[in-house]
Amino acid sequence: MAAPSPPARPATGSSPAASAHASTSLSPGAPVPLRHTAVDDVFGLLTGVLVASLGLYLLKAAYLVTGGTAGLALLISYASPVPFPVLFLAVNAPFFVLAAKKKGWKFTLRTALCVALFSAFSFLHPLGTGPLHLESVYAAVFGNLLAGIGLLILFRHGSSLGGFNILALILQERLGWRAGYVQMVLDIAVVLSSFAVVPAGNVLLSAAGAAVLNLVLAVNHRPGRYLGL
Repeated sequence: MAAPSPPARPATGSSPAASAHASTSLSPGAPVPLRHTAVDDVFGLLTGVLVASLGLYLLKAAYLVTGGTAGLALLISYASPVPFPVLFLAVNAPFFVLAAKKKGWKFTLRTALCVALFSAFSFLHPLGTGPLHLESVYAAVFGNLLAGIGLLILFRHGSSLGGFNILALILQERLGWRAGYVQMVLDIAVVLSSFAVVPAGNVLLSAAGAAVLNLVLAVNHRPGRYLGL
């Protein structure tokens, strides 16, 4: 869920009646925001985590990386014996402190739950599909598309997958920077660092795939565009 923009402050000297009118009035014909129900949120969070984790599973099957803390954990898993789900939880832990201070406990608890579910689903997918042999281009494009769609669903239900997502959302709310572009810059740093572990051809495909993921977010997650609460 895209965080709603704060109400505009009335001009100095305006009356209380005028302020109330300004805060409650929308332009003629503007849609009235509809709040998500608890059922909406539960279904949305489960769907977002499942779709995003499936996207990452496709990338892992082709020995590719992506951006964000998921990409960082995936990269470390290639170079260490520690399983990806454990690394993903460890890498995200410091960002929960930032989320609690800047986004509130409701967002933080939802994000922590989604991170835990993401790690659990990472164990589930191999059991359901068995070994996968994917073309790298297919995995890079569709894996990142699924990851981007999953993140978009989570954003619109007041959650994320932790890490860079939290930082990107905070900067979008505080400075108006689009979350997708902020995440793209951070993701580039992660993908470039993968040259030390992943073959050069896979790194280039990973970079193109990360751009696809962030394009999904940049186009669809803009301040003020989504009215669901």
